[in-house]
Amino acid sequence: MMNRRKRAKYVLTGLVLWLLVHTLVVVAEGLQSPSAAADVAVVLGNKVNEDGTLSERLVQRLRCGLGLYRSGQVKQLIVSGGLGKEGFYEGEKMKQYLVEQGVPAADILVDNQGNSTRQTVVNVLSLRDSLHFSSLIVVSQYYHLTRTKMLFRQAGFRFVSSASPWYFEWRDLYSLAREFVAYYQHLSG
Repeated sequence: MMNRRKRAKYVLTGLVLWLLVHTLVVVAEGLQSPSAAADVAVVLGNKVNEDGTLSERLVQRLRCGLGLYRSGQVKQLIVSGGLGKEGFYEGEKMKQYLVEQGVPAADILVDNQGNSTRQTVVNVLSLRDSLHFSSLIVVSQYYHLTRTKMLFRQAGFRFVSSASPWYFEWRDLYSLAREFVAYYQHLSG
């Protein structure tokens, strides 16, 4: 019979392996570029600084979405984010940035109520009939994409792919661990 220490060692090893395999899959999936065109790109919000400037992480997401738009891979951009503690609506600031980069305002739809990934999914899908889209590319950091696509699929939307900027920070290590937990929290719906 296996003693408790040995059993605990096996359980711990199994958990570590599970975390590592999950993280490798998330990173590999998150760094893939979408090969097919889609109707819209959904750029998920992030921090707006206290002075109203965009965080570098958010700028990189917007540049990624802008690249999809300029290459003709998507026809419209949906920017989604909530009201940050800094006092700015992320969606409005994101639209402002894109307009300054030459995107016509008519090609940008703003969701200022996307306070969470799940809420963004709900809000975006509520626009499906009015915007007539049947496919989308979600844009966020690489570690966030697997869970976001899962949430769209759970909501019945199948034609979702993803894109991520090639932007990395030390805080990604924390974010990968956080996404591991969040993925399994949302897995059951």
